[in-house]
Amino acid sequence: MGGEGQRSGMKTQAGLVGVAELRRRLGEGEPTAIIDVRTPGEFAGAHLAGAENIPLGSPELAATVRARAQAAGTVFVICQSGGRSRRSCEELVAAGHGAVVSVEGGVGAWVAAGYPVERTAGGRGVIALERQVRIAAGGLVVAGCALGYGVHAGFFGLAAFVGAGLVFAGITDFCGMGLLMAKAPWNRR
Repeated sequence: MGGEGQRSGMKTQAGLVGVAELRRRLGEGEPTAIIDVRTPGEFAGAHLAGAENIPLGSPELAATVRARAQAAGTVFVICQSGGRSRRSCEELVAAGHGAVVSVEGGVGAWVAAGYPVERTAGGRGVIALERQVRIAAGGLVVAGCALGYGVHAGFFGLAAFVGAGLVFAGITDFCGMGLLMAKAPWNRR
């Protein structure tokens, strides 16, 4: 698991740690700071005890990481499956915040391992951002095909555009639709 054995390396570059290693460190009482970069709705649904929710792209993320790193040393960044936390860590390291580590597999792996999570009142039933993107993309493809068949063939372009966006997201691990969906009112504080 990438950065687990590079304890000194984690201070200058983004590391990667598995949920078992994070659980071990928490169990040993090691000073830790956990930043969850998912949407507030996802965070409310299930999060690690003591985690702080600062969604990806929030302007306060860098300042909070700097403050937590001064207090705890290493800051663990977590999301649902690891993609957003990895992206956050890369951006933070590029901005000069070296003591950041992405949690491989995210909250999904934490839950799959049977580790405890906390839930915030009203957080149940929130659809994860990744599922929201799949629903929206699928809906746009179906709409494009239906409109292309029934109204005008030009609407097939919508389905093609969404399909191309999904291929791009799969290759680059950058999902523009996900970033837009994260700004939707139901995904905000």
